[in-house]
Amino acid sequence: MATRPILAELCAHLRLADGTRIRFESAGGVEIARRVREGAEADLLVLAADAVTALEAAGHVVPGTARPLWVSQVVAAVPADAPAPALDTVDDLRAALTSATAIAYSTGPSGTALLDLLHRLDVADTLADRLVQAPPGVPAGSLLASGRADLAFQQHSELMDLPGVAVLGPLPGDTAITSLFGAAVLATTTAPARAREALALLTGDEATRRAAARGMTRA
Repeated sequence: MATRPILAELCAHLRLADGTRIRFESAGGVEIARRVREGAEADLLVLAADAVTALEAAGHVVPGTARPLWVSQVVAAVPADAPAPALDTVDDLRAALTSATAIAYSTGPSGTALLDLLHRLDVADTLADRLVQAPPGVPAGSLLASGRADLAFQQHSELMDLPGVAVLGPLPGDTAITSLFGAAVLATTTAPARAREALALLTGDEATRRAAARGMTRA
């Protein structure tokens, strides 16, 4: 879902050489991977890079077509009307975590990385009862706006435009969490040449510029 706003913008701007438009259908990463494993017919796949690699190993991706696209940072956020805790140091982060009553996180790579980080900070057991996982495809930040959480962690692009949410910024020092997103041609494509052309557009300057506006950098 972190790439959804970027891909939605690109739908209106990217064309193949013959004028063909590119259409993207976005869903949670877990759901997309399931659809691909079940043989979903599509031309391109955009997903967390490690998930693309796993699907390639399982034969669902045309060998040699996987490409890195964008690097995304995970950020922390609070309700817009709440005081903004400091997030300059690892101690600040630990204090924000332990003072929160409910912490929202996602089912995607950012959620997995956050759980790993909590273990590294030795607060996983303390916070176990305060963790609230957003359903697949639902932004963790929406739990802030609804009052179900008072601290959330997710990809910047998924939090930056949500009403009622204030983004604090990336995590400090060596607690920073980044996710790499990639793309590949799916084995189910019926137009492999066009799929490769579309893949090239995703790695081009226009796509990179729009990804940067959403807080992502070229991989």
